[in-house]
Amino acid sequence: MKALIENLVKLQAIELDRARITREAHSLPAEIAQAQAALAAAERQAADASVALSREEAVRNRLEHAIEAHRQKAARFRAQNDSVKTSAQAEAIEHELQFADAEIKRLEDEEFASLERTEKEEAVLAQSRAQVEFLTVGLEKTRDRVALRQQELTTQLAALNVDRESIRSEIDPGWLARFDRLAAARGTGLARAENQQCTGCRMGIRPQTWNQLREGELLACDSCSRLLYWDPAMTPAPKAPQPEVIPGAGRAIRKPSAMGS
Repeated sequence: MKALIENLVKLQAIELDRARITREAHSLPAEIAQAQAALAAAERQAADASVALSREEAVRNRLEHAIEAHRQKAARFRAQNDSVKTSAQAEAIEHELQFADAEIKRLEDEEFASLERTEKEEAVLAQSRAQVEFLTVGLEKTRDRVALRQQELTTQLAALNVDRESIRSEIDPGWLARFDRLAAARGTGLARAENQQCTGCRMGIRPQTWNQLREGELLACDSCSRLLYWDPAMTPAPKAPQPEVIPGAGRAIRKPSAMGS
């Protein structure tokens, strides 16, 4: 029975390591996906900034054409000032000139605002492009690291599988089938008994079962059905014996009083 318990303990340790390695291997692609998502976000930001810059350039081109048109219109009206014959005509020309000057000022203000927006978008574009370059390098490093780690995990898993098959061949098929069934249902098929409790489910163990376990038997937990075993190496060392206390020892001797002399 002792050899069976030792082999089951080894087998469970291997199974837990295999599960851990499998979980880590499954999580590795997520690291690449996360790096790819960060890069894609930076690329979108750079693309948006580039589109914004093109839009502002188109806005300024339109404003330049409009400003030039108003300037030409104002020049024509100023040329007509020499040929006006009535005050009404002069007033109308002055009105048109004021309107053209006001439109030119408004359009120039819009052009200046567009230049300010362009300056901001150029800063965003430069930062985004730098971030894209940085994240591109980071993605390649992540891919290399993940590939290396996947190789390491594959090697570790292969070694564990060899040990697993070796140990399984030494275990009685009946006990092995029982262990496999419990491990599939509970995550682990074996649990150590400690302080009269099952370490798998933390439920108490009956005194009779506890005594049998301490005698080296392999039993089932009444609560979770895991195979229970007792490890004498986990038993705390007995306390050192304390010296017997003698009544009155250590007390000071009372001196006789002066009156009693």
